Amino acid sequence: MNVVDSAGWLEYFAAGLNADAFAGAIEATGDLVVPTVSVYEVFKRVLQQRGEGDALQAVALMQQGSVVELTTPIALEAARTSVALGIPMADSIILATARAFQATLWTQDSHFAEIEGVEYFPKSV
Repeated sequence: MNVVDSAGWLEYFAAGLNADAFAGAIEATGDLVVPTVSVYEVFKRVLQQRGEGDALQAVALMQQGSVVELTTPIALEAARTSVALGIPMADSIILATARAFQATLWTQDSHFAEIEGVEYFPKSV
């Protein structure tokens, strides 16, 4: 199972330098878990940069995976994770969702670099 964080999705949609690093996880939709907070973050960013049509297309692609809502158990684990690792709310929800599904988290966010169960690709500039 795989979870791609919001930065990974955005890199993929923008055909950025790290897009290929995320393509396999994104395109294997049968093994893809998508936290709803990622849907929010990606929709918001694409809406700001490219408009609603492109943002809705991005969400449609994301929904090819299994979209997972924020449940109470995931929320509690995310809060624990946020406190323990000192990471922001959305990132802790994404990580807690990955852990709940025993999924690998794919990211280019440096604060995930040393965390077990994470495939980290340094952001290319």
